[in-house]
Formats: sequence, structure tokens, C-alpha cells
Amino acid sequence: MKVTLMHGAGGEVMGELLQILTRLSHRNAGGIGLEALDDGAIIPLGGQNVVFTTDSHVVRPIFFPGGDIGRLAVCGTVNDLAMMGGRPIALSCSMVIEEGFDTADLERIVRSMDAALGECGASIVTGDTKVMEKGALDGIVVNTAGIGVARTVVRDCTLKPGDAIIVNGTLGDHGMTIMAERAGLSLGSQLQSDVAPLWTLVERALDAGEVHAMKDPTRGGFASAINEMARKSGVCVRVREEDVPIRRSVRSASEMLGIDPLQVANEGKVVMGVVRDDAEAVLAALRSHPYGREAAIIGEVSEGSGVILETAIGGERFIEPPIGDPVPRVC
Repeated sequence: MKVTLMHGAGGEVMGELLQILTRLSHRNAGGIGLEALDDGAIIPLGGQNVVFTTDSHVVRPIFFPGGDIGRLAVCGTVNDLAMMGGRPIALSCSMVIEEGFDTADLERIVRSMDAALGECGASIVTGDTKVMEKGALDGIVVNTAGIGVARTVVRDCTLKPGDAIIVNGTLGDHGMTIMAERAGLSLGSQLQSDVAPLWTLVERALDAGEVHAMKDPTRGGFASAINEMARKSGVCVRVREEDVPIRRSVRSASEMLGIDPLQVANEGKVVMGVVRDDAEAVLAALRSHPYGREAAIIGEVSEGSGVILETAIGGERFIEPPIGDPVPRVC
């Protein structure tokens, strides 16, 4: 087998690569480790649940409507911590920079990272820099790792029958913005990436009710995330098409490009499984936050398996996990 772009896209094909990359005997430090394939690891330490995660970022273009690779790097790591209930504390940042990269662009990236850190109360505390010869990579690669502390540990595999499925806003914004930029589609300011640090939003939700499971729908989009949650939890999820929030501009761009917006990456969204009796309180908490004003309850969890979409015309179809991400190199 040779590695292809599909292997890094977050879909079903990536599972083949993960079987190789996780073939380790030393992959658990006494908590929830690599074997769980969650958004991060939980390491019990000094009576606290320490959350640890890492991510590398290779978006193209580096600057895009709504953000850039710097904001993306911070938000991606902060959100992985938040999905496990972790309050972000400290991040590392390693950059691999291509020879000839403009230092003014580098300064812009660092300012963007700093602004995102300020939104969630975290800090970059250590890092590393390498420079590669021109042509060895496409501009810049940024790796961030992060640690946080979880008062309440949340997993992506603990959906329960009866749970309500909630998303904090419109789906497909980031991936379709990147794709439209690459395709040169002229949609003015209608398409904007949703890239955002979600800890303070998640914190409000956790304070408002019992959240059983969370996941951020990045590579492979909502379709990949909800299928993984359902499969790991051993349940069926039913989603109402009419309740799924998708911007008109995203629908238009996806139709022009022949891409399902449910399979497109998001960088400021969370999918939650919430105890039914707490769903309205959690929804209200999300809507009280700037990054949750368009939050919606979009479905329920039941006994069974798979993810079923109840269509607007009264039919049903499966939401299948993508084979690979239709928009590679978006995060």
C-alpha cells in the first residue's frame, strides 16, 4: 500500500493508515490513550484529569476569509481539548517554514494565534522552528500540542438512547470557504470560515446540563463525526434534515462544486449528545454565546445502528461516512 492524499482526509480510507500508525504496545499511560482514537488522551495526574492532544496544520491557502493557518492551529488544538471537557491551559507550537517565506506573513500568523489564545485563556509556552529549502514544502506547516484539565471528562463514544443531538451552528462553512477560494468562485463575503476556539462555549454547555458525548466535525465533516460517534457508542442516530443549519451560500457553493456539505470540514463547530431533559437548557446556553447563536437540536439517539437522515420530503436515507474528504488540505 502506498500513502495517498485520501489517507489523510479523515474518511474511511484513513482507518487503513491508522491501523499502521497505532500498532504500538506503549500507547496508554494509565488513562484513556491512543487505543480510544478520541480527540485527545486523558491522563490521571495528581488527582486531576489532564487532557493532552496534538495536531498538525497544512491548509491551502494559508490566508482565507475568516482566518488563517495560525488561528486554525490554535483553535484546532483548543477544540480537541474542549471536546473531552478540557479547559485549555498551555500549548506548544512547532513551525516548519519554507525558505523564502515572507516574514510579514509570519508576523500576521503569530498575531492571529495570539488573538485566538486570548479568546480561550490559554498560552503558548514552548515551541520549535525548522526551515526547509525552497520547494521542500508548501509555505509553512504548523504543529500545536496542548494540555488542559477536565472537571468532567467527556468522550465521543458515550451516546445514550434518548439523547438529543445538538450542533452549535451552521455546517460546512470552513471547507466550502477553502474550496471556493481554490476554485475562484466569486461569492463576495457570503462565505466565511467558522474557525473559532470553542472552550468558553463548551464550558457554558457543561454548566447547563449533562452532556454525554462531544466531537468536533473537522475532516470528513458532520457525516464522519456523527457516524464515528454512533459506531463507537453502539447506537442509531436519527437526524432531521429540516433542522440541520446550513447557510444558503454554502448550499449554493456545494451544489456548484458537487460536494455534500455534511461531508465538509468545520473548524468552529461541536456535535453534542445531551440528556433529553437537559437539551433545552444546553441549547439556551449555547445560543447565549457568540459562537452558538445558530445552535439547533437536529436529532435523537435510539437503539440500533447507523445514522439516518429524515429528509424534508418525508423519506429516509443513511448518512454515510465519506470515503475521503472531498476537500483535502483544509486543516
